[in-house]
Amino acid sequence: MTPTPELRTKLRKLLDERIPEDGSDVDTRFSDADDIDELLIDATNIYEAAATGWTIKAGMFQRELGQIESYTVGQERYDIRKLQDMVNYALKMAETYSRMAASRIGSVILKFKPPEVL
Repeated sequence: MTPTPELRTKLRKLLDERIPEDGSDVDTRFSDADDIDELLIDATNIYEAAATGWTIKAGMFQRELGQIESYTVGQERYDIRKLQDMVNYALKMAETYSRMAASRIGSVILKFKPPEVL
């Protein structure tokens, strides 16, 4: 697919990667120039790009969240979202969009040869 501003915006919505107010694309996990465009160019439809993007996000969660799930400072305890829950969520989203991409294969042209009638 050829990246356009509309496709970039739609893909960001599907990936839940909105640009913050007074921010830019660098404030998200995917930048327009590199990651979003690459996803769009490599995909045959927007849902295939979203499936690939969610799979990549699953790997990003590992780097961002690390292995720490909770920590204590004095008598205060801080709990962080579980990494496994975040990865499972991202992979489930990737599977959902992958199924949507498969159901949108595109047009099919059929050619029929009429039978000879006696």
